[in-house]
Amino acid sequence: MVLAPLPSRSRPGRSCLAIVLAAGEGSRMRSARPKVLHKLAGRSMLAHVLSSVVKAGADRIVIVAGSDPTAVIAEAKAIAPEAEFAIQAERLGTAHAVLAAREAIAQGYDDILVVFADTPLVRPETFVKMRKALAEGRDAIVALGFEAKDPTGYGRLIVENDTLVAIREDRDASEAERGVRMCNAGLMALDGARALGLLDAVGNANAKGEFYLTDVVAIAKGRGLGASALKVAEDEVLGINDRAQLAAAEAILQQRLRDAAMRNGATLVDPLSVTLSFDTSLDRDVIVEPHVFFGVGVSVGEGSLIRSFSHLEGATVGPNVSLGPFARLRPGAELGPNVHIGNFVEVKASYVGAGAKINHLSYIGDAAIGAKTNIGAGAITCNYDGAGKYRTEIGENAFIGSNSSLVAPVKIGAGAYIGSGSVITKDVEPDALALGRAGQIEKPGWAKAFRSKKQK
Repeated sequence: MVLAPLPSRSRPGRSCLAIVLAAGEGSRMRSARPKVLHKLAGRSMLAHVLSSVVKAGADRIVIVAGSDPTAVIAEAKAIAPEAEFAIQAERLGTAHAVLAAREAIAQGYDDILVVFADTPLVRPETFVKMRKALAEGRDAIVALGFEAKDPTGYGRLIVENDTLVAIREDRDASEAERGVRMCNAGLMALDGARALGLLDAVGNANAKGEFYLTDVVAIAKGRGLGASALKVAEDEVLGINDRAQLAAAEAILQQRLRDAAMRNGATLVDPLSVTLSFDTSLDRDVIVEPHVFFGVGVSVGEGSLIRSFSHLEGATVGPNVSLGPFARLRPGAELGPNVHIGNFVEVKASYVGAGAKINHLSYIGDAAIGAKTNIGAGAITCNYDGAGKYRTEIGENAFIGSNSSLVAPVKIGAGAYIGSGSVITKDVEPDALALGRAGQIEKPGWAKAFRSKKQK
């Protein structure tokens, strides 16, 4: 998916550079995959962050990646093709990472957003608020903070008379400062005209010998420049370092998506049991029963019923459809209005026309099903011969008898009738009856003789 900025009327009206820090190794994830590529609601943490900064009006994005950025670059280009990259070959602190984008900073953007690719739940509206605070002209820095339930271990935002005067690390804080519950989320907005001067002044005279972005607040104060803190909910700035935190973020995001779906007119009978993707679209009066999974790329039309234990991915469901229970829609499935898909039916890369019924135990792949056609129990399209895939076309008002196999490529004409248990390998004319099964043989008394023989 390629993202586009919001219309100009929703932006603060100033130029904006977003610097996305994505160089962390994520060793606690214990994964061969870069940390920022782990997914929430169907897309990577990096993609969530890129989406948010684009919606907040970023004109330019520079992603600061580590020494092996191949996978991160590929993911970013798929989401935001215009994104640029800077490499932080050595990990010498957050200020050092930001300065990897020095060339872009020097171009003179009004606002500079410094964000983290492993903090994916920050809303676009929050970034807009940070930019608007800069636009007021009072502050050179706007830091994002949260009031922690347990602030132990977090850096504290020290605010005096509504002015942020310092960000104090927990280990360096005084007893009084440790009592402050306003904590540092790490994300910042910097006045572009002053950003390089502040960043270049950051030193590394600390225990780790690193250049900390948080030091710019004290530097700004020393130069008579203002700074402020913007408070958000703790769960919005959850950073993800391990699988447990990934699961916690997933739960938060799922609740956001469920709430949005219900506000828009869908009914989730048991919301906590329904899993949505970031782009799931449910029209008004859709009813979703418990234990349904929506993968990426699913839209469901008005008035449709999605019954329990169904799994949908990359599918379009028209209005007033009944789906499931225990149905599976794979990528490319498209259901027209008033379609009935029943239990243990799988549809893949197929169009099912208006009013058609596939009520149980069938597989439909690489097919076009005409309107008001009935597919009997156990009927399948045989679309793969071990080397290639082929298409089945069934006209309107056809009847496909139970336990039939349609061997593609094959066309079934409108109004045709396929006898139960048939294997169809040739095209069938409209309104014809087609049978493709061996003749029945009956041997009177055979079963009785067989049982008698086995009992001896």
